[in-house]
Amino acid sequence: MPAWLPLALLTALCLALYNFFIKLASGYLAPAVGAVVLQLVAAALGAAWLVRLKLQGQPISLNRTGLGLAALAGLGVGLAEILTFVVFQRGVPSSVGTPIIVGGSVLLTALLGLVVLRENLSLAQAGGLLCIVVGIALLARGN
Repeated sequence: MPAWLPLALLTALCLALYNFFIKLASGYLAPAVGAVVLQLVAAALGAAWLVRLKLQGQPISLNRTGLGLAALAGLGVGLAEILTFVVFQRGVPSSVGTPIIVGGSVLLTALLGLVVLRENLSLAQAGGLLCIVVGIALLARGN
């Protein structure tokens, strides 16, 4: 098993909890309020981690390109959070909305990697992406 796989699976668990709790919260909050609370908690967690690294004397690299790209990622995730709240407020089941959102994200990220970053894709990996397309189509048909 690759050394990174347990960490990737833990990340998947955290992303699952993120989507699950957005689904639950969407019945109680306006999308903008939910997104702001979510982002404030995430920012506090990130800040605590940064302080910990600094106190441990670990180097913290900063540069304009990295900060700009991180800001663009923040823009993307902020919009995704708001839109996820809106989707779930419209009554979409978590078992349908989350796989479409996450699967679509995986598919589009893979396409960006192929086109923009000129990454390679094996036949098996292409088959996996095709399965995502079929899965999204099947999930969307049911509603």
